Amino acid sequence: MAMTYSEKVRDHFANPRNVGTLEDADGVGEVGNAVCGDIMKMYLKIDDGIITDAKFNTFGCGAAIATSSMATEMIKGKPIEEAEQLTNQAVVEALDGLPPVKIHCSVLAEEAIKAALDDYRSRKRDEIVHD
Repeated sequence: MAMTYSEKVRDHFANPRNVGTLEDADGVGEVGNAVCGDIMKMYLKIDDGIITDAKFNTFGCGAAIATSSMATEMIKGKPIEEAEQLTNQAVVEALDGLPPVKIHCSVLAEEAIKAALDDYRSRKRDEIVHD
């Protein structure tokens, strides 16, 4: 059975936004799915509690790339607290849906953002300890 993807999924796969790395990232999160082999790395630039930039590198299928792209678009310019509330379901809805077998890709995007925010927090704690 062929999978059908929404126009938005196809667009974000063909023209992904925010691909790349941030050399001076304030938080970096990397997550993977052993079952499908997808790996997602998220880079965040955070200024005064606001995510000013987000980039990603994803090794995976079209749905993984599309969800990474959409997720970075959804958190840029947002406060950390708001980005933390981003659910995989919100990413799926923003993409006008995903085939059920590809929902795990959106979960990776949510987990990558949370991992990058956790990394940011642990770096902040280290700064406070060392000041």
